Amino acid sequence: MLRPLETADFEVWQAVRRGNVGWLTSWEPRRTAGQPDPVEDRQAFAMRCGARRRECQLGTGWGFGVFVGEALVGEMNLSNVVRGAFQSAHVGYWVEEARAGQGYAPEALVVAARFAFEQVRLHRLQVSIVPRNMASRRVVEKLGMRCEGLAERYLEIDGVWEDHLRYAITVEEWRAAEPDLTALWLG
Repeated sequence: MLRPLETADFEVWQAVRRGNVGWLTSWEPRRTAGQPDPVEDRQAFAMRCGARRRECQLGTGWGFGVFVGEALVGEMNLSNVVRGAFQSAHVGYWVEEARAGQGYAPEALVVAARFAFEQVRLHRLQVSIVPRNMASRRVVEKLGMRCEGLAERYLEIDGVWEDHLRYAITVEEWRAAEPDLTALWLG
């Protein structure tokens, strides 16, 4: 299940993030100096949740916790939504290490894509992945997302400007693949 994270999720989210710090931080940007850590600061987490609510209200992003039963296992986010002639969003996700490889990230990505294309009416989704992040690459490859190439020094990750492989899917590709992806991952 995907649902927005709320301030009441802090302790559960904190436990998952603390338990996966080594697994996750090597793939994420560093916090800006002086910025409070939402993993350790309830108010910073509440502000993060509030920012995601505002993005949703403005139509510029949607953030979801990924839940298996009652257990939080990760996040799936649509961000940097651009309207006008582009109608596109970036997708970011993570799943805790103990659940990696069990199909939760591809399933959540299918749900997020269906939401993005069928409810938000976007034309394109893009996922950018550090080439050595094989677990994340397997997620997009399982869904048949198209690799568009290498973007050099694309994002700052853990203090280093990292190259990223850019994967994408358009609504036309989604419509062709949706029945099979739904049957495989949501059936």
